[in-house]
Amino acid sequence: MTGNSNRVNIRSGAPWEPVVGYSRAVRVGEIVVVSGSAAMDANGELVGEGDMYAQTQQCIRVIEDALRKAGASLSDVVRTRSFVTDISLWAEVARAHQQAFGDVGPATSMVEVSRLIDPAMLVEIEADAIICDG
Repeated sequence: MTGNSNRVNIRSGAPWEPVVGYSRAVRVGEIVVVSGSAAMDANGELVGEGDMYAQTQQCIRVIEDALRKAGASLSDVVRTRSFVTDISLWAEVARAHQQAFGDVGPATSMVEVSRLIDPAMLVEIEADAIICDG
């Protein structure tokens, strides 16, 4: 915990966290905000090289793990933001997003960017959640 006693920083152990100075997720009260999550596995290896759908699925798994550590789940997500390097592949992102969030129906945006931090990364996703008991 840092600063605010209601704030909890969730770290994933990614090598970039201390370099950049960020947390995978931050929980303050009932709100959980998950940083942009790429398709990296626990060993720091890219999952699904060249495959937008597989990378999107892995991004969502990273988000789900961060939410779990914060005491939330995918069903608590109220907004996602997808940053893609090729918007013509939007349907692959949409398919994976629908499979994870179809029943949840969060607000969402998808934006094409020129590139991500690693040229092999095709997609990065952020998520915001609000934990509602009952």
